[in-house]
Amino acid sequence: MYYSDEIVEEVRSQNDIVDVISEYTGLKRAGNSYKCCCPFHNEKTPSFVVSREKQMYHCFGCGVGGNVYTFVMKYEGMTFPEAIQYLAKRAGIELPEEELSEEDKKRKSWRSKLYEINLDAAGYFHYLLTKTERGKVGYKYYKDRGFTDETINKFGLGYADIYRDDLYKYLKSKDYSDELMKAAGLVKFDERDGPTDQFWNRVIVPITDIGGKVIAFGGRVLGDAKPKYLNTKETDIFNKSRNLFAMDTAKHSRKKGVIICEGYMDVIAMHQAGYDNATASLGTAFTEGQAGLIKRYTTDVYLAYDSDGAGTNAAMRAIGILRNLGLSQKVINLSPYKDPDEFIKNEGVEAFDVRVRDALNGRLFEIDFKSKNYDMNDPEEKTKFMKDAGRLLAGITDKTERDNYIESVSSKYFLNKDTLSGVVSDIGMAGLGETSISVEMQSDTIDNTDRRKRQVEKKQSSPAEDNEKYLLTMMVNEQYLFKKLKGIISAEDFTEDIISDVAKKIFDQYNETGKVVPATILNSFDDAESQEKVSEIFTKEFEFDTTPSIMERILTDVIIKIKTNNIDKTLRNNSNVSYIQLAKEKAEIKKIKIRL
Repeated sequence: MYYSDEIVEEVRSQNDIVDVISEYTGLKRAGNSYKCCCPFHNEKTPSFVVSREKQMYHCFGCGVGGNVYTFVMKYEGMTFPEAIQYLAKRAGIELPEEELSEEDKKRKSWRSKLYEINLDAAGYFHYLLTKTERGKVGYKYYKDRGFTDETINKFGLGYADIYRDDLYKYLKSKDYSDELMKAAGLVKFDERDGPTDQFWNRVIVPITDIGGKVIAFGGRVLGDAKPKYLNTKETDIFNKSRNLFAMDTAKHSRKKGVIICEGYMDVIAMHQAGYDNATASLGTAFTEGQAGLIKRYTTDVYLAYDSDGAGTNAAMRAIGILRNLGLSQKVINLSPYKDPDEFIKNEGVEAFDVRVRDALNGRLFEIDFKSKNYDMNDPEEKTKFMKDAGRLLAGITDKTERDNYIESVSSKYFLNKDTLSGVVSDIGMAGLGETSISVEMQSDTIDNTDRRKRQVEKKQSSPAEDNEKYLLTMMVNEQYLFKKLKGIISAEDFTEDIISDVAKKIFDQYNETGKVVPATILNSFDDAESQEKVSEIFTKEFEFDTTPSIMERILTDVIIKIKTNNIDKTLRNNSNVSYIQLAKEKAEIKKIKIRL
């Protein structure tokens, strides 16, 4: 799809990058910008910077960067036209009728084929389960779990046969290529063994995206084989850390908030019991990407993880992620039962309603978790617990909310309220408060080789390149410099790699409009590598004071270095130049003194 530059710019300008990225991550103000841990790689210290003024982002850890389009494309796995359509819909902008380029047609066709083959596979699995003698073993499994025919049909549940190439033969009969089967994660190919179905001798659960399209499958083995549960590998349409099972249904629920369960079988049972707001992650620990998906539809989240140790740890981790994105967190007490399905079967829906109503606030759940590590009858242990709880309470920024928590915790654990309040104040003053026990973000991990490669590339940047980047950054950050430096510096002075292209676009834009809009300039760079380099120039913030006297000194030094380097480059590369003339120019350059 081709959209005019005017439409591209209109959609971009109507989607503030801070607002858009805040829907996915927990941005926090940091000076003139916003920061968070990068959603594209694992890190504990935030290095992902978003600028509202420049409408750009850049991660100084892994190097990714761009504007609002780049972010949506990378995060959602969208093409550029898809990102435009998504953001236009978000901003309420009506786009012209679709007109696809050949490249876009090819890309869209490939994704359409992936959706199509998954839908066909889902239909085949469901047919085997409900219409054949072979599928009775799977049908019995679902019935033994208490699932009704209505539920089986609603979720399109299925069965993968005992033969290892059963699905392959079916898809081959539908004229699907081996390449497509492999890309969809449905069939594996081996030189010795030939084609082997990813799923066989398993009951099958289709996994849908937020729009209800089948994008993957989960399979539970029938028997003792390992692994017990198996999901489709990640594909061009399936990213397990950014999708949630049954979220396409949960988003329409009239019940309050979303209930997160541990697995899709729990979710199916919950929906059958009337809790159509239940969802679950897909074979991974709960991620910030999934929290961002929930945030689009609600701010209230209930955790209904298994009541064992693993479930408790998962809840602790999810609390930190949810809080980081500004979502409320409550933990449903399922004891003495293992999971919500078991609870409802034994106690009924009304009893579960009570547990939902009495769900424990995330902060109190964390403190209760800590209390189990201490003997509250031992004064020394009790003191340690008070300090531990104090660190969590000191992380609450709102004073009224903090005071209410102090009152609640002191009452529940028989602590002196004034003493606990003093502990919290001391910890807060020392800056040792914890926002959460577990705030480490989970996201797609950047390949270590890739990271090392980036680090080497950064180290190999030349002083000349660094100087040109530095000057461009100063001029974009302090745009009054364009007038002040007119006649002293121009686009032609920037000669290093991609920086020369960026400089030309910046000067052209300023000369035409009287200002520089970095996010607009970025639209003219197509590949990710170029966008990352450009975003680094635009999003860098200076650690020095930008008062005129300091700027004068720095600008003088940088401009002399850039101009001198260009003369040296001319001397090296051109034998037909006048050495005497260039030497004079070099001498004159050294006399430059910038005055602001």
